Amino acid sequence: MKPTLFVLAAGMGSRYGGLKQLDGVGPHGETIMDYSIYDALKTGFGKVVFVIRKDFEQDFREKVMSKYEGHVPVEVVFQSTDDLPEGYTCPADRTKPWGTNHAVLMGKDAIKEPFAVINADDFYGRNAFEVIADELSRPHPEKGDYCMVGFRVGNTMTENGSVARGVCSTSPEGYLTGVIERTAISYDNDHNIVFTDEDDKVQTLEPNTPVSMNLWGFTPDYFDYSEREFKKFLDEKIDTPKAEFFIPLCIDALIHNGEAKVKVLDTDSRWFGVTYAADRQGVVDKLAALHAEGLYPERLF
Repeated sequence: MKPTLFVLAAGMGSRYGGLKQLDGVGPHGETIMDYSIYDALKTGFGKVVFVIRKDFEQDFREKVMSKYEGHVPVEVVFQSTDDLPEGYTCPADRTKPWGTNHAVLMGKDAIKEPFAVINADDFYGRNAFEVIADELSRPHPEKGDYCMVGFRVGNTMTENGSVARGVCSTSPEGYLTGVIERTAISYDNDHNIVFTDEDDKVQTLEPNTPVSMNLWGFTPDYFDYSEREFKKFLDEKIDTPKAEFFIPLCIDALIHNGEAKVKVLDTDSRWFGVTYAADRQGVVDKLAALHAEGLYPERLF
């Protein structure tokens, strides 16, 4: 059974000042999503599911989904703040989405096979899809047998400001033991990779330190675990307007209660994306170079 690619696209344009996922950055106007889907198909994925906001549906179907017809089966599901488990009601003043793991939950009825979760606006690279496709394509007889691609932090930086990364710790066997979100990782004057910790101390990260770029691999049992953990989250945080139910929050709970293990997969892929408007030209240049090297054809779709 071929794995499915689940693309988180409900948060379109929240930082970059527009629908950055629809911004053409390739030589023929390709979006970053186009490259992820092309790489996924090349490495063995068999279906694509997008989670979007309902108010983007017409634009999204016309500008995004239509180009994949004839290449891969595509479905769309929707994330909204009022889509909560039975017995819960969204507070009237809630405007912020419920977070990435709530977005994942929206795929429950559309996905019945192993699946990878990606952000719509991140370029992950061919090797990242190769390693997760290999892992998802093997038998998974037990529940809670998951994975994530651990990018080397040195391959995920921008020269245009700080980045937020989930810094991972792993067991000697290569399984995830924790993810700590560091919201301001940057280069210092000596080009070391640094962040400031909770005690206001500057800490240095080795370039090979694994970080989460939201490239996760799950089997469908993850949906049931997620729904249970989301209810726990709502019991505590439903009236906190900015609280979000993130993937690492759910994963951390499952790891620590022994219900899941997450293999951290190494990749030599270099991540890039448009975190800041100033990043755009660099992305355009890097993609043009990859086309020139022959990694991608003149037109993807």
